[in-house]
Amino acid sequence: MQKLFSSLAATALASSLALAFSAQAAAPAAQGLPIVQEAPLRAHLAFLSNDLLEGRGTGQRGADLTVAYLETQAQMAGLQPVRGNSYRQSVQIAGVKSLPQESSLQAVAGGKSVPLAFGPDWVWATGDSVAAHSFDAPLVFVGYGITAPEEGWNDFKGADVKGKIVVMMVNDPQPTSAEPSRFAGKALTYYGRWTYKFEEAKRQGAAGVLLIHTKPSASYDWSVVQNSWSGSERFQLADRTAGTPLQGWIAEDAARRLFAAGGQDLDALRAQAESKDFKAVALNAKLSGEMKSAVRKVEQFNIAGMVPGTDPTLKDEAVIYSGHWDHLGKQGETGDTIYNGAVDNASGTAGLLAMAQEAVKKPAKRTQIFLWVAAEEQGLLGSAAYAADPLWPLNKTAAALNLDSLNFVGATHDIGAQGSERTELGAMAATVAKAMGMHIAAARPDLAGGYFRSDHFSFAKAGVPAFSINGGREYIKDVAASKAKAAAYGPRYHQVTDEYDASWDLSGMTQQAQFTLNLGQAVANAARMPAWKAGDAFGKAREQTK
Repeated sequence: MQKLFSSLAATALASSLALAFSAQAAAPAAQGLPIVQEAPLRAHLAFLSNDLLEGRGTGQRGADLTVAYLETQAQMAGLQPVRGNSYRQSVQIAGVKSLPQESSLQAVAGGKSVPLAFGPDWVWATGDSVAAHSFDAPLVFVGYGITAPEEGWNDFKGADVKGKIVVMMVNDPQPTSAEPSRFAGKALTYYGRWTYKFEEAKRQGAAGVLLIHTKPSASYDWSVVQNSWSGSERFQLADRTAGTPLQGWIAEDAARRLFAAGGQDLDALRAQAESKDFKAVALNAKLSGEMKSAVRKVEQFNIAGMVPGTDPTLKDEAVIYSGHWDHLGKQGETGDTIYNGAVDNASGTAGLLAMAQEAVKKPAKRTQIFLWVAAEEQGLLGSAAYAADPLWPLNKTAAALNLDSLNFVGATHDIGAQGSERTELGAMAATVAKAMGMHIAAARPDLAGGYFRSDHFSFAKAGVPAFSINGGREYIKDVAASKAKAAAYGPRYHQVTDEYDASWDLSGMTQQAQFTLNLGQAVANAARMPAWKAGDAFGKAREQTK
């Protein structure tokens, strides 16, 4: 931050802007907190996003190189292993690729085959890491496929779907004039996420799931689903109980044809499903034949290191700082085949390394754990594996603060803390931001379910207060140009063009990392662990771990 301040002063900015940022830079030093340095953050970022690491793809050579680098850097920073003598935590993953040409799976409705082309009409794969499955299973429409007691909602009431294929909609039941706040109104709840749908189908004993795609409900085109499921290998935790034998999607037009062939009207059934009185409808249709997938087992690793706490009692509790090290790796045969993932998430990975380097110099009362997780891009697999086999007891984990895609544009007056309001972390975040001369960014409706799509959520589901720290939007300098630069990242997201640029102003990244470390230190030195707000669904999991 000292380098950052000198740089800002030298640019002859307007005095008001210089004073605004100098207050942010000076605050951590005035409070005796560790100060995150830009130089190591930049160096780690440049290396992690270099072509040498081949995009850090799950199950690829670049992943092995990344893990070796991270464990070496963790040791150099002075972090101690959390369990035993190793910084590695094994994550057993299955790589799955559908083999439609070798499969005979077909949909039958009204006693006749309904032609469905793999890719344009539907996609599917094994959800339990088993390479071959045979089906002769009835289809059942279960509306949104939601069981939510607190909403008085159960789409499976009175239905036995064991061994059957459930067909369901994505997203949540929509708010009405009578119930404008049901399922959080227009915001997406976890019940609306496709990951929840697969999980609930498994709990209900279904043999498979087909999600009906529409762009409004999924928030993306069918091509996104098609490319993700039919073009490349997908990954899941290598546990045969992880999912139903079949998991897949069906395009809206194809679903309409399938329903009609069995004598049902898709639109009419979807309208019925908007009521909590809806009951599952057996369709005059089934899936039959054999589904084959290529399955391979892959071992990946989370990397974890800790700064032991100084308090004789509180050191048994911990604060976790997390970020995923993986990206999309190498894909394709010609042209630029490397998805470098500089912003997503070499930035967060580098930020944690820079934070760790300073945290070891000034330990806190509670233990601090730095955790780099694997396979986030494949469905939060590394963090889910950690939550299933935690290196530190979850009921003694005070908070999990996650960094995913740091601000490469420039320093801001605000900082993003969406999701912190679910817990007492919200008030703590506001206090920390104020001490740094910032404020918490104004909340926006979570229409796309962002809270459920990053690694902190694996901890939240397990009852640990958790959220991701995001960059702000109120840029300190060159406001119009900065906003344009931030907007220009959209087309680069998950593309080969997400590459490091040495001209980037990393004051925003350093600021974001500093805020995260300051907040973590505040939690680590507090008299007690933060709690969930009363009534929060994920807070109930905390009670179960005590």
